[in-house]
Amino acid sequence: MIFEILRMALDSLTANKLRSFLSMLGIIIGVGAVIAIVSVGSGAQSQVTSQISQLGSNIINIGPGISRGRNGRISFSATDVFTMELANQLLNNCPSLSRITPNVQSSGLLIAGSANYQTSVVGVTPSYQEIYDYYPALGQFITEEQQENATNVMILGAGLAEELFPSQNPLGEKVKLFIRDRKLLFVVIGVMEEKGTGAMGNLENQALIPASVILKKINNRKYVNGYTAQAVSTGVAKTAVGEVEYFLTRYLTDTDKFRITSQEQILDTINQVTGTLSLMLGGIAGISLLVGGIGIMNIMLVSVTERTREIGIRKALGAKRKHILSQFLIESLAMSSFGGLLGIGLGWLGAMGVSKIGGWPLVVTHTSVLVAFSFSLLVGLFFGIYPARKASKLDPVIALSYE
Repeated sequence: MIFEILRMALDSLTANKLRSFLSMLGIIIGVGAVIAIVSVGSGAQSQVTSQISQLGSNIINIGPGISRGRNGRISFSATDVFTMELANQLLNNCPSLSRITPNVQSSGLLIAGSANYQTSVVGVTPSYQEIYDYYPALGQFITEEQQENATNVMILGAGLAEELFPSQNPLGEKVKLFIRDRKLLFVVIGVMEEKGTGAMGNLENQALIPASVILKKINNRKYVNGYTAQAVSTGVAKTAVGEVEYFLTRYLTDTDKFRITSQEQILDTINQVTGTLSLMLGGIAGISLLVGGIGIMNIMLVSVTERTREIGIRKALGAKRKHILSQFLIESLAMSSFGGLLGIGLGWLGAMGVSKIGGWPLVVTHTSVLVAFSFSLLVGLFFGIYPARKASKLDPVIALSYE
């Protein structure tokens, strides 16, 4: 009996193909939108998480705290807080830390022969390469001696080296740096590996010089913007954060002068934000499923009216209420399920297109597909009950006399 009812339901739907398709259109769009939106959100989240995770979950960022400016404005300032000496004290007094490097940078114009390029100039220490997992492809990195003596040496990003020295080996070449009304001459000692754009920005076009050169010869001050530290391992990252917080609180006597964030905290925040946005957008897309359900209910009511005589004949031949109820419920579920399957294909194609345009990975989870398809079935069932009950309650005498 079930297979016979299913066959009759399919025959009824295929008899009016265009009307059936238009009735399913709301379900198709709804399921496709839910899958595409969740996929795009998951892909973007995966890309950002991957970029941040490349630095490792044992990275700790130490920056200036929040202070209240005039008229209640919030300002961030590192003035008279972070020095190179304080970095060494942190490393000596926090056993869970393995390395620490200052955050100090500026921008200037680099000139090599007839080529020139406006770029960011980053002050680094020898531990920079281990912390950021970013090493020279040619030459060497800055040494402790060069850092101590504020030697005018420079390491070029891969893209910057191509801009300044497109057809020659830059090692040993001299470049001029014009920065803050100063002109400094540097010797190129290395070229960094290709890293691309990531959580730290575009590394390809940066120039790395000893941090002491920026402090003594460019900024003429001893304070840096903050530190990036590395814990001994991921397992002790939280312990390292506690040690740094305890030491700085005692040293600076004011917790408002600094703030500490770990990569793990950043990842948790990003996951929460992107997860909430995906859920919200998926919910908005789910509204179209309800609209599609109303369309199914409308067409089923029309179908009951059109097939009143058919229902009367079936009842006169012995069909029971449950048979009529089953037939119209199956028709409703067939429309919603076919619409759901087409919506899955549409959503996958939409997600693939957006991921190619946005440049992030395609992530279509089984959960999003299952939830969207299950919801489409529930919509078909819910909005098909009333028309099916109405059809099953028709009096056969009245139905047979219906014109």
